[in-house]
Amino acid sequence: MAMNTLKVRNLVLGEGIPAVCIPNVGKTREEIISLTKKYKNMPMDLMEWRADWFDEVENTEKVMEVLKEVRKTLGDTPLLFTFRTKKEGGVCELDVNAYVSLNKAVAASKMADLIDVEIFTGDELVTDLIAAIHGCNTKVVASNHDFDKTPAKADIIYRLRKMQDMGADIPKIAVMPRNKKDVLTLLAATEEMASDYADRPIITMSMAGMGSISRLACEVFGSCLTFGSGDQASAPGQIPADELYGVLKTVHQAL
Repeated sequence: MAMNTLKVRNLVLGEGIPAVCIPNVGKTREEIISLTKKYKNMPMDLMEWRADWFDEVENTEKVMEVLKEVRKTLGDTPLLFTFRTKKEGGVCELDVNAYVSLNKAVAASKMADLIDVEIFTGDELVTDLIAAIHGCNTKVVASNHDFDKTPAKADIIYRLRKMQDMGADIPKIAVMPRNKKDVLTLLAATEEMASDYADRPIITMSMAGMGSISRLACEVFGSCLTFGSGDQASAPGQIPADELYGVLKTVHQAL
């Protein structure tokens, strides 16, 4: 089903071995660039720059300078730009207008291939932001994170479908399991979304150690990408990228 794939530079998401994304959580310009160089030599299909970790993120000019260097360093490796807000597990507070204008500035620079948009920022703002990003020929990963619990299966599917309906190129959800059943709930929701509703790739995960199976078995249940850590994890339960890639390959060959 070619309809379910998305091409970003040379990367095709939604077919074959799931993509490995390494999050860059450097705090300074130097650290961000040196980590980018290091990660380029790891099994990494795309890099996420978690700009909320950058100590000068409130200065858009500084963000642009770093973005330019990151882009140059990555060459043809796709880049996902993410400012994760505090309420969704990020490390920096930014008011909603600043959040929107930062993401619009990054889109206008055309240096990021994908931009993360938190779907529950407010429908009007999100609709406008997605349109602006698409207007710059950049793709949108719509996201939602629940660090407390795992919502009911129907609720997870509802959120992913809402993202799809709002025009996200890739819907993404990450939830916290309180018990093993919660992990199965996330996997069941992923399978149902991918089989019955999705006409594009999706990304799902169950966090923490208990949920780590969701990061390994994503190809089986229909998640197109998995986050592996480089030097430092950006969320609980992330597995080092090189180990992760080995398991993804093993699962792929078995299928």
